[in-house]
Amino acid sequence: MIGKSPQQNQKNIFQPLLKEFINPNHELVVLARRIPWKEFEDEFKDLYSNLGQPAKPVRLMVSLLILKQLYNLGDETLMPEWVRDPYFQYFSGEAVFQWTYPCDPSDLVHFRKRIGSEGVDKILEVSVRMQGKKDIRSKAVLVDTTAQEKNITYPTDTKQYRKIIEKCVKISSKEGIVLRQSYKRTVKNLMLQQRFSHHPKRKKQADKARRKLKTIAGRLVRELRRKLPKENLGNYLEKLDLFQRVINQKQTDKNKIYSLHEVDVACIAKGKAHKKFEFGSKVAFAVLPKTNIVVGVVNFQGNPNDSQTLEKTLQHGEKITGKNFDTAIVDRGFRGKKKIGDTQVVLPDNGKGLTIYQKRKKRKQCKSRAAIEPVIGHIKHDHRMLRNFLKGTTGDQMNATLAAAAFNFKRLLRKIKDEILWLLFDLKYILNLKLFLS
Repeated sequence: MIGKSPQQNQKNIFQPLLKEFINPNHELVVLARRIPWKEFEDEFKDLYSNLGQPAKPVRLMVSLLILKQLYNLGDETLMPEWVRDPYFQYFSGEAVFQWTYPCDPSDLVHFRKRIGSEGVDKILEVSVRMQGKKDIRSKAVLVDTTAQEKNITYPTDTKQYRKIIEKCVKISSKEGIVLRQSYKRTVKNLMLQQRFSHHPKRKKQADKARRKLKTIAGRLVRELRRKLPKENLGNYLEKLDLFQRVINQKQTDKNKIYSLHEVDVACIAKGKAHKKFEFGSKVAFAVLPKTNIVVGVVNFQGNPNDSQTLEKTLQHGEKITGKNFDTAIVDRGFRGKKKIGDTQVVLPDNGKGLTIYQKRKKRKQCKSRAAIEPVIGHIKHDHRMLRNFLKGTTGDQMNATLAAAAFNFKRLLRKIKDEILWLLFDLKYILNLKLFLS
């Protein structure tokens, strides 16, 4: 059953209302009044049953998702911040100051699963629409891609083999299977031999230890297949197949497994000097020039060429804004397509066959594309996209979309703050003028 938010204007004889002691001109208070919370309730009401105990209010859960990404907090770290900050509580729809957590941190996980990618797109759509028609009227769009790293350790063959051995021993213990050997001390000694494996004097010993770990991992997987009862083998068949695939994969193989718990992670080389490889997924952003409003976010599994990401990114931007773009300004990584539907693709080239005016116009457009780079940097470092902690491919898309929505809301907060400062400046000017005239 869908829950209801408390009435923020209803008096309480035991506690003062939040609105009575917080600053009514604070940017979070003003933003809370402007966000169409009823729209979210109407959008998500079909996801709730009409029976049972009422769930947490939709406004509370949506506001927690926004605050989490807006201030770069985790599901667990958000809760004490929410209890500490009355502005967070007012933004979430509370009427009086609360002393306890608004919900269990795991409720955010369940709510994200409930609304899915479509629900998160709704949050992004609202964040774009609230910017105003004047700011989103541009017919051009900047598009670029970046890597969203997954929360996994740097993958090596040795780590993978060790994890397979540990998981096989755990399965055997759970099912009461007696293995020929647990290899507990053997694995410990082999891992010690892996230290400083790049040193010329230790490389031979480290390679031998790695091959031994691979042998042990394969031996345990085969032993489990033999000894597991037929009625229980089906429960572990998918895991055992995954283990065998990791053991069999080679350095030159495609679609390799880099993590046992996140099998969709891809190795992405973006040409960075300080970080040659990033392990996660590729994300494409569509940003409006001059206003820097993010209007499209699409997550791609694997490592597709940038030109293959452009069409879906433009479609997502058109879905969020409800309008078509005439021009998509990209970098040289998107070579291959000059037009997608009715959208003209502009990328740097020698300008052969163009007039002087057309060359100047194109050069100006290509220079404007550089504005998307700091936007992506702020989304990654300020809004929780530097490392993705959400599970699976759906988690990749949701984290990127929520980070983009948080970036748009942060722009709104700055805009509201500037409006308040200008209003105070105008009031002070009028008062001083009256005193001078009197």
